[in-house]
Amino acid sequence: MMWASIRIIFLCLCVLNKLQAAAQSLSDKSAGKETVALYKNLYKLSGKHTIFGHQDDLAYGVNWKYIAGKSDIKDVVNDYPGVYGWDLGRIEHDSLRNIDGIPFSKMRKYIQDGYGKGAVITLSWHFDNPLTGGSSWDTTRNSVAAILPGGSKHQLYISWLDKASKFISSLKGSKGEAIPILFRPFHEISGNWFWWGRNVASPAEVKKAWRFTVDYLNHTKKLHNLIFVYNTNGVASEQEFLKYYPGNDVVDVLSFDLYQFKNQDKNAFTAAVKNNLVILSKIAKERGKLTAFAETGYEAIPDANWWTGTLLPAIKEYPLSYILVWRNAGYMPSMKKMHYYAPFEGQVSAPDFKKFYQNKRMLFEKALGNKKIYETN
Repeated sequence: MMWASIRIIFLCLCVLNKLQAAAQSLSDKSAGKETVALYKNLYKLSGKHTIFGHQDDLAYGVNWKYIAGKSDIKDVVNDYPGVYGWDLGRIEHDSLRNIDGIPFSKMRKYIQDGYGKGAVITLSWHFDNPLTGGSSWDTTRNSVAAILPGGSKHQLYISWLDKASKFISSLKGSKGEAIPILFRPFHEISGNWFWWGRNVASPAEVKKAWRFTVDYLNHTKKLHNLIFVYNTNGVASEQEFLKYYPGNDVVDVLSFDLYQFKNQDKNAFTAAVKNNLVILSKIAKERGKLTAFAETGYEAIPDANWWTGTLLPAIKEYPLSYILVWRNAGYMPSMKKMHYYAPFEGQVSAPDFKKFYQNKRMLFEKALGNKKIYETN
């Protein structure tokens, strides 16, 4: 009986070790040591902590822009986010500024500063429609087919990847090392609002586009600092999440985006987030992947207790590597309303955000910096 028990324990440990090894193994087998260390450390941390992130945090906020050292998050909790989100949109046109108007030269410096303090960097890409020249939101059919090998815009797409690669290659740390990037291409892939989304391209086409992109960046451009983040909108089932999934060998992180909208019941939002996290957690465990809540928020945060009353209860029981809220653009004339997702000094939810910050589950830059996530422990 004793030997049988020991055998069962031994087998369980073997299975656990295999899962841990798989979860710590990047799709890019030539990844740099800092990138490998980051992935392994994110995996270890996700059992106890979730890193908090904010899009465009250092560049601008509500009623300010390009003030050195300033951050709406820092103004509230005297600390910076642990994850910085940025976007490559417009780099495909050799623009000096990205889709949000941030000069790429400034973005490079912000990325270097964040990395130097031990924070995580993630990049998305709202690239324009290569078939029509329209925006990311131009949902003309066959746009994805056009960028595949043999497609009418394949060479154009390659030139866009070359431009993105040039910028990514310029992201260096103080010792000349490549800064690890959580790269999230073709984001919200299950939605119907981008030229790579559902009702516009077939799952087979999207998978081929993803696999070509990963192969080109890793093997042709020799970028070995990328951690690839597969991203959907909120989904209702495992099958829906995996519909466009390109394969375990070209994905490192499983993620989803989900926002609370005006007049939406907070319990409905919380339930939807939990449902997605149940789905992601199961798939991630089976496939040895990290999970992330890549975009979320409540525009203008009208609920004074949203952070600890809605968001935290939805995520605290799940092994999320990070969560990121969207940008603080302030008043948008085109939208005729305030457009921000993180609190700033004096904002109605700022006191509750301080409580959210103090929760042991959440990690911001100061505490994260002490973890030395770019070093192998």
